[in-house]
Amino acid sequence: MNGSDATPTVTGSRTSRRSDATRGAILAAARERFATDGYERATIRAIARDANIDPSMVMRYYGNKEGLFAAAVAIDLRLPDVDGADRRQNAGRTLVEHFLDMWENDEVLTALLRVGVTNQAGAERMQGILRDQLLPVARQVCPDPEQAPARAALMASQLLGLALTRYVLRMPPAVELARAEIVAWLAPTIQRYLTAPSP
Repeated sequence: MNGSDATPTVTGSRTSRRSDATRGAILAAARERFATDGYERATIRAIARDANIDPSMVMRYYGNKEGLFAAAVAIDLRLPDVDGADRRQNAGRTLVEHFLDMWENDEVLTALLRVGVTNQAGAERMQGILRDQLLPVARQVCPDPEQAPARAALMASQLLGLALTRYVLRMPPAVELARAEIVAWLAPTIQRYLTAPSP
């Protein structure tokens, strides 16, 4: 292979890295702006300014604000498998610990929650994520599959309520709770929502 054969590969690699870096900067700026200003008030121009790029680049990569928002809040909750006898008995604990890890290590999820409580587009995005990812978990373990949507909604009420008070509103009593305390309080409630007989 001669030098001319290698040049396009190196150039392409550099271009790809620049493109990835630009996309990353845009998404980081968009998440912060959407979380701070809400969907309606956030503008492509402001996001581009925050990312130190021309607004046309945002449009080039994401088309419009709706496309950018969808990309910025694309979230895989990576929910653990709770099927099997042992896992079913500990599903509440497993899910609470998993969500604590998510809230503490993924600012995208927190940003989406901030947008979701003030904006219809954010709320719909959050509803879609929970419907598509949390509902199948409820279906795995609940005694009556027809009750899975209600049980998933009850589970979400607890998990989102914790996130809102601890990570968004930062209410001191919620912030001060140790992780083990949160798991001890919340896991039995999540377990009950998932597996207890219908009241």
